[in-house]
Amino acid sequence: MRKKIGSAVIGLGVALLSVIATGSAQSHGYTTLPMSRQALCAKGTVTNCGDIQYEPQSVEGPKGFPAAGPADGTICAGGNSRFAQLDDPRSGQWPATKVTGGQSYSFTWTFTASHATTDFRYYLTNSSYDPTKPLTRANLNTTPFLIVPYNGTRPGTTAVHQGTIPSGKTGKQLIVAVWTIADTSNAFYSCADVQF
Repeated sequence: MRKKIGSAVIGLGVALLSVIATGSAQSHGYTTLPMSRQALCAKGTVTNCGDIQYEPQSVEGPKGFPAAGPADGTICAGGNSRFAQLDDPRSGQWPATKVTGGQSYSFTWTFTASHATTDFRYYLTNSSYDPTKPLTRANLNTTPFLIVPYNGTRPGTTAVHQGTIPSGKTGKQLIVAVWTIADTSNAFYSCADVQF
């Protein structure tokens, strides 16, 4: 009887450790201002999002963007096929945050786990961008309009980065925010549709 109880306790302990390890591996961060596609899915503003509605913080992919990182057409999902709904342009119908070129803006991330951070980089689409087609590097200005260095420090539960929305844009555009992790080979990706 004692052996059975001992085995059950060990089994429960292993199961609990697996759940804890899995939960922390899936917890990271995403942008909430401007509202990212994954945040819109998590809030239920956009439906038919698949797993991303439960894990908006988990869009993790290879770092080194734009020279490396996710393949064209998979940038918003971080190259993760499990979150492919984020790369679906939905005929250009993703809800967009209204912005004005030249305005000061508080770019905001929400985190569920903190990591040693290299930096945060923000990119904006160029004049070739078509919101009805999946995003490629050719549709982006590959020079970030905002870089926030962290030099290995960790953000708290939220981070707010003050920057300026680039001027000279019209219509619907896309901001790609990249959180580069210092001590892994990955980064987190967050795409936010904006309307100028």
